Amino acid sequence: MLIQDSTSPLYKRVKEHLRARMLDGTYGPETQLPTEQALCDMFEVSRITVRQALEALRQEGLVKKVHGRGTFVSPPRAYQNVDALQGFSEAMAPLGHKVSNQLEGLRYLEAREEIRSRLDMEEGARVAEIKRVRFLDGEAISFETTYIGEPLARQLTSADLATQDIFRLLEERSQVRVNHANVAMDAIPADEETAAALGLAPLTPILRIERHVFDAHGHPILFEYLHFRGDAFQYRMRIDRDPASKRAAQQ
Repeated sequence: MLIQDSTSPLYKRVKEHLRARMLDGTYGPETQLPTEQALCDMFEVSRITVRQALEALRQEGLVKKVHGRGTFVSPPRAYQNVDALQGFSEAMAPLGHKVSNQLEGLRYLEAREEIRSRLDMEEGARVAEIKRVRFLDGEAISFETTYIGEPLARQLTSADLATQDIFRLLEERSQVRVNHANVAMDAIPADEETAAALGLAPLTPILRIERHVFDAHGHPILFEYLHFRGDAFQYRMRIDRDPASKRAAQQ
């Protein structure tokens, strides 16, 4: 039974109660939640209220509905720390995940103004546009579009791109050494192409990462857009108030 004197809407109180039970392990990952009717009886609320609460949890990626079976607690989101510049496979494999790629497209075209600016190219320069879906344990997690200058990209093959991280390929096939990247993150609605690649409905909120990668001399190597499913993946980082604390932690 819910606290009656709360000013929060009923469905939010139901949602927060269920969320708390997920966090304390009462309902663990992949556990089936009680039926809608059971939740109605448990909280003494209407079915509409229960459905609103479950939908709010689903939108947050905490539960998933399985047709004909019910509502289940979502598995923990995979995550990648952003304190080091790594390819997706480099970051996920040590955590026990299996990563696979699906090459959606590889074409060479004249770089548009934005890409020329990012890669410090002259007008008329050509780039490779590489589109890939990255799978984590068999589930589509990200849709990536990468731009690399044509001379450098010609050292990569379709077969390579279907199996390996681009960072590793570039370092193995050329004299390029990836050194650092500028990264920007925001949340956007998925366009039709991205939604189809990730198995989402168009306009579903996703995490977009713009990554501008450089060598040790500050020369741009590549620019890419990484689109991640927000319900299945997280980026994590440590932030220190005192810069000295960060230096000490790294020693």
